[in-house]
Amino acid sequence: MIALDRAIKYDRKKHDNKSLVEIYRAILLPRLIEEKMLSLLRQGKVSKWFSGIGQEAISVGAAMALDKESYILPMHRNLGVFTSRNIPLDRLFKQFQGKAGGFTKGRDRSFHFGTQEYKIVGMISHLGPQMGVADGIALGDMLRKQKGTRPTVVFSGDGGSSEGDFHESINVAAVWDLPVIFIIENNGYGLSTPSNEQFRCKQFIDKAIGYGIEGVQVDGNNVLEVYDTIKLLSEKIAQKNRPFILECMTFRMRGHEEASGTKYVPQELFDMWGKKDPVSNYESYLLEEGVLTPAVIEEFRAEIKNEIEKALESAMAEQPVKADEVREFGDVYQPATFKETKPISESKKAKRYIDAVSDGLKMAMQKHPNLILMGQDIAEYGGVFKVTEGFVNEFGKGRVRNTPLCESAIIGAGFGLSINGYKAMVEMQFADFVTCGFNQIINNLAKSHYRWGQNADVVVRMPTGAGTGAGPFHSQSNEAWFTHTPGLKVVYPAFPSDAKGLLLAAFEDPNPVIYFEHKALYRSVSEDIYDDYYTVEIGKARRVLEGKDVSIITYGYGVHWALEALKNMPDVSADLIDLRTLLPLDTETIYESVKKTGKVIVLHEDTYTGGIGGEISALINENCFEFLDAPVIRCASFDTPIPMGNELEWDFLPKSRFITQLKQVLAY
Repeated sequence: MIALDRAIKYDRKKHDNKSLVEIYRAILLPRLIEEKMLSLLRQGKVSKWFSGIGQEAISVGAAMALDKESYILPMHRNLGVFTSRNIPLDRLFKQFQGKAGGFTKGRDRSFHFGTQEYKIVGMISHLGPQMGVADGIALGDMLRKQKGTRPTVVFSGDGGSSEGDFHESINVAAVWDLPVIFIIENNGYGLSTPSNEQFRCKQFIDKAIGYGIEGVQVDGNNVLEVYDTIKLLSEKIAQKNRPFILECMTFRMRGHEEASGTKYVPQELFDMWGKKDPVSNYESYLLEEGVLTPAVIEEFRAEIKNEIEKALESAMAEQPVKADEVREFGDVYQPATFKETKPISESKKAKRYIDAVSDGLKMAMQKHPNLILMGQDIAEYGGVFKVTEGFVNEFGKGRVRNTPLCESAIIGAGFGLSINGYKAMVEMQFADFVTCGFNQIINNLAKSHYRWGQNADVVVRMPTGAGTGAGPFHSQSNEAWFTHTPGLKVVYPAFPSDAKGLLLAAFEDPNPVIYFEHKALYRSVSEDIYDDYYTVEIGKARRVLEGKDVSIITYGYGVHWALEALKNMPDVSADLIDLRTLLPLDTETIYESVKKTGKVIVLHEDTYTGGIGGEISALINENCFEFLDAPVIRCASFDTPIPMGNELEWDFLPKSRFITQLKQVLAY
């Protein structure tokens, strides 16, 4: 036995020699890859690198201890997760180099990808959102197997713990008893900001107390301790679903990324943690135990370096990605062929707008047993508008879930459910509150299919609009925030029949749908609609009135304002187009109408500047200019916040100005 000086004390417990050697090879591999990448970075052959040197024991120990079917959500310093899941090195290197043979077709950076094949869900640059996604994945596993299941593991740095998503996601996991292990890599710095400028608590396991869950702290540089702890927590979860915080004490031996350097770190910290290197200490332990010999170590190193060189040769040989517009546009959405479902009978009943939404939602739940509803107060209470009243009795609390007040984590959970084979509906109590979940929608739901081929089968319901005296935080028209975002579909029905049919179509569509419902229409508009299940195609406008004098292009409440105005203008022959879908726009119907009438007014409740009316006006000018007999007119709300007072609110809204502007365009 060889006696060597080590800073880390190991306990092999039940690990046999074979297991110890497997772990050694697993921790050596990312270290040697890192060393090679740093060399390539200096040569200009890799554009950027986020080093995990000094932290490999956490990634490797966690990944090796988990069942291969457990999802892992790593960060950019967790190379060992990817290598321990046996991703082919040549494909990993192609990803690093932005080659088509990687996982994102050259569209995203080194570790910003996911893969269902290896059950890895990569990060986005924004820290925190991955934790809510982990909640959703774990919820899916829990719903399939109620008594105990495998864990979902998600990584966060100590700096990322300052994000609101950190709190929201752990709180949701605690309240719902989700099988999630939240690994916090406490390396002392968030980029250059030290921990004492990030938080006041002494250790993250103290935070577990506040969430009512168990927290465990380990030496993050001790690969056996990490491995054994993950195994232990997995066994506990198998017995009873619940979350854990696992704090791994470690240190980042290089900069946040190589360009940032490490001048802000005191040298004594490098000296102290350098002695705790996870690779060299573990290697010394195996030598001491007689599990390895220097000759075997050299053999392993030579084999791994050879594997790395061969994989790099393959990656380097692949040509850079060539731009292909058809492919680029084709990957924004998951392809979905719409097949209209028609009602099986002629049975109809008069239903209000809100009844049609509720009816559609209930039928979607009946048709899709993997559909989960989530929102504030939507269970026994039935939601603030009573859309889901009675749903708990029919579908149970597993599928109709009250949520804590945390929009971001819940939208993230919706995405996680989709990753795990479910459909999700997230209700914003009011569309205004979506600001608190904006990042999840814009950067996770909208971009995931384009980035790595993962669709987000999520419908976000958005009770929206003014006319109810609810003021600036319960009345905004914010649809244009989302029509600007490729990857989303934005639906906004004006009539009960469309509200039901479009909602059912939204749940059949595998892509993320932002579904707007105007609150003022909930109980003010009724229509005879089919009792049976039916769908209305997303992306197709509706011609409400046929006319030849002017095209009125609108949606939502605007359709009803236009109808009311036209009743008082019997001599006007208007082509009234209800867009119904704002993304994608039905430009074919718009252009057809404009070419027929030659005059256009675009009416919407949203504010004038930045509303979708500007986009529609530009499209008409670009594609129908020679058919126009007058400039395109926009009629919209004032560029102010929405006031509460009745007179102020109706002055803000465009309804009172619509007839005047309509007459102006007709007289041109």
